[in-house]
Amino acid sequence: MLNLCILDADTLGHDVDLSPLQHLGHLSIFPQTAPEEVIERIKEQDIIITNKVVLNEKNLSYAPRVKLICITATGTNNVDLNYTKSRHITVTNVAGYSTYSVVQHTFGMLFYLMESLNYYDNYVKSGLYAQSTIFTHLGRPFNEIRGKTWGIIGLGTIGSEVARIATAFGCQVIYYSTSGQNYNPLYSRVGLEELLAVSDIVSIHCPLNEKTKNLITYQELSLMKKSAYLLNLGRGGIINEADLAKALDEDLIAGAALDVLEKEPAAADNPLLAIKNKHKLLITPHIAWSSREARAKLIEEVRLNIEAYLKGTPRNVV
Repeated sequence: MLNLCILDADTLGHDVDLSPLQHLGHLSIFPQTAPEEVIERIKEQDIIITNKVVLNEKNLSYAPRVKLICITATGTNNVDLNYTKSRHITVTNVAGYSTYSVVQHTFGMLFYLMESLNYYDNYVKSGLYAQSTIFTHLGRPFNEIRGKTWGIIGLGTIGSEVARIATAFGCQVIYYSTSGQNYNPLYSRVGLEELLAVSDIVSIHCPLNEKTKNLITYQELSLMKKSAYLLNLGRGGIINEADLAKALDEDLIAGAALDVLEKEPAAADNPLLAIKNKHKLLITPHIAWSSREARAKLIEEVRLNIEAYLKGTPRNVV
């Protein structure tokens, strides 16, 4: 019987059904795995399933039976691919499972911030609305997105779906290709500076790499409209966080919404946690990918990856 283990099951959520994986062999489930626990937990395994636990020569060299590593994410930076290749260990990932979840979160974050929903909710629940002499309250006026320009940085699968829905809302969509390779005739492709200068909403959906590290600094933020909103659903590190904190406190832009940070969990000294204009910033703890449907699809993709490998026709190999 195959031995399989999940090293960080907590990252999948406690409501996800793991039974499709249990049918493949003896499955050991570990909620979390500290670096010093990795060797003991993988040394008798044939297949390792992990999200963020680091796997390299220092620990894999003690696991001679391992033939397959299944990453429960798209990114592969936690696995030493050079070493796994030298050991003929197959490594697979999953992609495309969270598109609709991330797109939905993108719009949810925008509307929460743009329409000051937290402010209005607190206004009602504080009792102030009950004391009002009129039926409404216009303490934080907001605009419609219809007719606005939505600039997308990274027009891949997720960016394209955001573009489609933004268009349905009546936005004019433009985009900047960080790789220089994406082309979509439905939308206007522009340079980064032009996109930042003319967009009312800017959303980031590109990967983090040498080209996108610190892509948005104080200089780029200074190009944006004071009424503009910036959303990062890509990766932390694309936006310089100290520069964004400064820009928000100087009212350079109307607001920012982030689902990703350079260091996760957030560092206690992250400058964004200390900004004065807290109402201009929304941060969620890297949850855009994690709808129940997306996580169920993730498990299904891992199952298919394992079954394909066992049949000799591996899929999603990195």
